[in-house]
Amino acid sequence: MPRIINDPNLNVCPDYASPPYANARAQLINDNVTEEQSIFLLRTIWRAANDADIGLWEAQVEVEREQHENLRRIQEEEQDRLEQERIDEEESARKEEKKKHKHKFAPIQEDTGVPDELSIIPSSYVIRKLDKGEYLKLWYFTNDGLDEAHSKKTIDDDAMVLSTLPDGSTACVSAAAACNASSVIDDEDLSFEEFCIACPRFIAAIEEADWPQDRVYMIAIFWKNLQIHPYRSMRDPLAQKTLLVYQAEQCKCWHIVAKSAAESLRLNKGESILARAHQER
Repeated sequence: MPRIINDPNLNVCPDYASPPYANARAQLINDNVTEEQSIFLLRTIWRAANDADIGLWEAQVEVEREQHENLRRIQEEEQDRLEQERIDEEESARKEEKKKHKHKFAPIQEDTGVPDELSIIPSSYVIRKLDKGEYLKLWYFTNDGLDEAHSKKTIDDDAMVLSTLPDGSTACVSAAAACNASSVIDDEDLSFEEFCIACPRFIAAIEEADWPQDRVYMIAIFWKNLQIHPYRSMRDPLAQKTLLVYQAEQCKCWHIVAKSAAESLRLNKGESILARAHQER
């Protein structure tokens, strides 16, 4: 049905008594209908037609009102959706920012001041390895390892430097990798004193890196048992060496298994393995 352009409520009935409508009146005049009656009939017919147009107009207005209301609601819903997406994106960005820079957003403890002793801060290379839950040698948490990190703190670990590879060739590697190749000491070659110094620092660092609490506890107990093991107080210099070698091998193997298995195995004291290793040495 064609859309009605003008509101029929505003229409005015024509003056059917005027000369322009003489022919229309003549069509109705007969023996039974006078000229006055013909004028009345023409007005009645016009009003009936206009009333019908008014009904169509009102129906059209209602349909358009509903359409406009639906469109407005859809636009509001779309605007609300876009606003919610913006809020979610900002919230996600804030969470990511807090995750990356958690020290920046750490809450202030009103009843706690700055500690007299600064916390242990390893290199950014070490922090990234711990955040990934990867194997890391204890040397990084010895005094020498921390001194190395402090002396190189102005060097970007991701900067590329020339380094000599084991086969004698040279290649561009990251500054962190170059440092690792040149100065890092394997766990089994640490002194037992260095081992004891590094352990609590390592435990504090993995707690800071949000390692699962059961894993932190397992490693802490494993190292505690080694430090109070009878071999620790033996005069035989190979006894402490055995503990260090055993610790190094167990931690390496545990990380390898943890990456390949669905569930991580538990580190243990391994009394029989330790005894056999000591005898062999």
